[in-house]
Amino acid sequence: MSTASKPKVILAYSGGLDTSVILKWLSEKGFEVICFCADVGQQHEDFEAIKVKATNTGATKCVVTDLRKEFVENYIFEALKCNAIYEGRYLLGTSVARPCIAKEMVRIAKEEGALYVAHGATGKGNDQVRFEMCAQALDAKIKTIAPWRDAEFIESFKGRSDLLAYCTKHGIPVDAKPKSNYSIDENLFHTSYESGVLEDAACTYEESMFKMTVSPKAAPEESTDIEIEFVKGVPVKLTNKTDGTVKTDPLELFMYANEIGGANAIGRIDIVENRFVGIKSRGVYETPGGTLLRAAHMDLEGICMDREVKRITEGLASEFARLCYNGFWFAPEMDLIRNSITYSQKDVTGVVSLELYKGNVIVRGRTSPNALYNPDLASMDIEGGGGDFDYNPADAAGFIRINAVRLKTYAALRANTEK
Repeated sequence: MSTASKPKVILAYSGGLDTSVILKWLSEKGFEVICFCADVGQQHEDFEAIKVKATNTGATKCVVTDLRKEFVENYIFEALKCNAIYEGRYLLGTSVARPCIAKEMVRIAKEEGALYVAHGATGKGNDQVRFEMCAQALDAKIKTIAPWRDAEFIESFKGRSDLLAYCTKHGIPVDAKPKSNYSIDENLFHTSYESGVLEDAACTYEESMFKMTVSPKAAPEESTDIEIEFVKGVPVKLTNKTDGTVKTDPLELFMYANEIGGANAIGRIDIVENRFVGIKSRGVYETPGGTLLRAAHMDLEGICMDREVKRITEGLASEFARLCYNGFWFAPEMDLIRNSITYSQKDVTGVVSLELYKGNVIVRGRTSPNALYNPDLASMDIEGGGGDFDYNPADAAGFIRINAVRLKTYAALRANTEK
């Protein structure tokens, strides 16, 4: 079959064992395979070597796209604007990257005239859902091939030994280095570790595992003082008060936040989370820059965001995290939340001072031209406080009485309903 008559598929390709086997398998199935690699900030990735391996294994071409700037500006900063966190702990490092990658994969599919996209995500994980939901939302005509859910593929490759044998048969080079005792996913936002020995929830990880952060025990004895300036909820300037370094470019700012956060042991967590597919999984994550920027952003909201707006955005942040984690980044409900969050940030402008020390992010102060905080009103000093605000502490008693009547009424109604 000539290349011109073969159906085209865009394969999300890493050059690793699984996607190399999938590339060859798809070629044998009669597809013209175009590989796609997304640069979202993986450390020490040799993209030229990956391109060579892809074409040698059967791909007609391998497209590598540098998505780091877009990833920071349109995905990471969007998550930070609403303080997104999944199940109270996970900053969504992998979840936020997938829609960025999927969007580019669909763009390439349209450019190449491909009706199929493919990925090497496991049938038990979250990424299969994220890639496929995002692809469907962006182009309803796109079909997804998921080999790890294909009965024939699973029957052929029951484990790593079958994959390695297939590589030997087809002359596919395999990394000779010993396989890690866990799986690793890297991008600018975080590094995650799961599977392997970490599937034992009681197993303690080894310190040598970490890539972005030092142990608190190895962090400097002197703290690092920084200032982060925000405009409408987005970080626009990071100043290291300790050594004078200043970063304003979004990508450079975020990378530097990772650097100083990691050097001060910021952003490690070890959790058991609930996957969308219904399975609990154990993950160890390090998110240094995201952790300190989120802490600063939350603090700034405290001084310049209205109380009721804050209350509503807390609920929106929880829903944002759930939708992002479950693969609904391009869904209409996510558009609603993101637009609402953007509106809520119109006054979130100012500077937050932080001290970084041995795993701790310590807020030292904040200023904002839009501050709703008034020290005169807040003062406990009767002689100095008050300003133009006519407030009598005795009014608090009336406020309590009014709300007590409301709550008593609700309690009576609830009691009658439960009878």
